[in-house]
Amino acid sequence: MNRETLGRRLIVAGLVTALAGTDASAQAATAQAFVENLYRPYLAKGFQGQPYGDTARFFVPSLAQAMDRDKREAKRRNEVPTLNGDPFVDAQDWEISKLSIDVTTSGDAATARVSFQNFGEIKRLLLELARTPAGWRIAEIKAPSGSLKALYKLE
Repeated sequence: MNRETLGRRLIVAGLVTALAGTDASAQAATAQAFVENLYRPYLAKGFQGQPYGDTARFFVPSLAQAMDRDKREAKRRNEVPTLNGDPFVDAQDWEISKLSIDVTTSGDAATARVSFQNFGEIKRLLLELARTPAGWRIAEIKAPSGSLKALYKLE
């Protein structure tokens, strides 16, 4: 491989890396920033929700794999997947206001207490986070309707 070809490959690799780093929610430096980047867009009217189907972007690998497997199997059976709503707001429809986020970090783990009003009803969720090589990810969401780990029969 000549220097010119190597140089082009390095430039392309650098551009790909730079573009991948623009995903603020996936690459947030702190657990607080990760959760804020996840929830703040919900305050905007007309926000369609985070693309939680892109599981690796938001969830630890074990939870992401369980969610992906369930989705594939449901599609194969021509059924609705187990998760039938937005896990970040514990609802199928939303109009979010009065968002409050409190994150406590301890090493490579963090707990986020998220509260908001959805159509005037107060909701409180607990997110368990883990620092992974890809950045902060959600290991568990405990919501009024239940737990993601329980939904997917993990631990």
